[in-house]
Amino acid sequence: MQKFDNAREAALALRPDQPVYCFRPEVLKEDVRAFMGMFPGKTAYAVKTNGEPIVLKALSEAGVTAFDVASPAEFAAVRDVAPDAEMLYMHPVKAQSDIRLALEDYKIRIIAVDHEDEIAKLTRIVRALDIDPGSMKVFVRLQTKGHAAYELSKKFGATPAHAVELLGRLVRLGYQAGLCFHVGSQIEDPDTYERALASADWVRNRAGVKLCGLDIGGGFPAEYGHDPRRQAVEMPSLGQLMSRLRGDIKEWAFDDLPLVAEPGRVVVARAFSLIVRVLLRKGRRIYINDGIWASLSDSWTGKITLPARFIPDPARKTRSGNPETIVPFRVCGATCDSVDILSRPFWLPETVNTGDWIEIGHIGAYSLSLRTHFNGFYPDQFVEVVTPFGAGAEPESFASLETMAD
Repeated sequence: MQKFDNAREAALALRPDQPVYCFRPEVLKEDVRAFMGMFPGKTAYAVKTNGEPIVLKALSEAGVTAFDVASPAEFAAVRDVAPDAEMLYMHPVKAQSDIRLALEDYKIRIIAVDHEDEIAKLTRIVRALDIDPGSMKVFVRLQTKGHAAYELSKKFGATPAHAVELLGRLVRLGYQAGLCFHVGSQIEDPDTYERALASADWVRNRAGVKLCGLDIGGGFPAEYGHDPRRQAVEMPSLGQLMSRLRGDIKEWAFDDLPLVAEPGRVVVARAFSLIVRVLLRKGRRIYINDGIWASLSDSWTGKITLPARFIPDPARKTRSGNPETIVPFRVCGATCDSVDILSRPFWLPETVNTGDWIEIGHIGAYSLSLRTHFNGFYPDQFVEVVTPFGAGAEPESFASLETMAD
């Protein structure tokens, strides 16, 4: 992998026509070590957020020894770069063949359920393989209520009363039983964890069983850009959020249990930026070589405000407009699909034109995981960059909620 001090240097040296991911391994290691230092339990990185081998390898080098996995492909990805790492199979709904693979080939012994049929699937495999159920830690996924950019309890989780019944069923079958929840991705309410812990306490008190642990999932927010045209969501820093979480864990008397967290976005977001090229400018529209079917799904859903930095092509000798004037441009993706248009404009210098580049920052979470091969476009070029995105010049651009006429 080629190494550069910053993305501008990479763009001018490579003059890429294809998108380029700028990986910052030291930023990734710094962020995950900071998280592990603040959380009072085991940190299991959520592989779904970004399962690139270079990411998993860097996390392992940084001291991560546990990974939250959801599929056979993720089992294999972790095993390839971290053969001794512990894997937690926390997807609540699984194919029976995948459960067997997890237990038999990968020796996974930590798993999540949210329904009695999942317990039945698991038990069939445990008995067929003659595994002692007492060696299995089975976490019941609990529904939660909160505010996050991406809600997850609409799809997964048992109601509190149902969770009580499932815990009892697991203990009667001989399993070690625990509780887990996931408050959503990129939480927007600092009270979210406290409410989830209160619900978990209600379940624990009524189940009357010994819990083997509590897994609080992910949801920890990454810091992105902020659109000044929108009222800021008041959120504490990660350090403040963690301090509050530690206090809530103690208040609800979960501090005597083994604790697990499954961070993803907060760990990997800052570790990547993306260099895209302007393929064409049409008035106040720009066409770029990435889009919603590749790295920019967050910009399509409108959930995240991504900061961006303009990298003009020095080969263009004449430009119109004022480089100090920042104006909105509708951004169109590379594919033939007419849906491939970002939901919000990017604000850029009005001098931007065909052939220029844009570095989009803090794009490490889900951008690589969600890219597709649609239309044959698949960004897959990487360089290593030393300087953190936030340490460079102030970004000129941000994705705005303000709408534009075509």
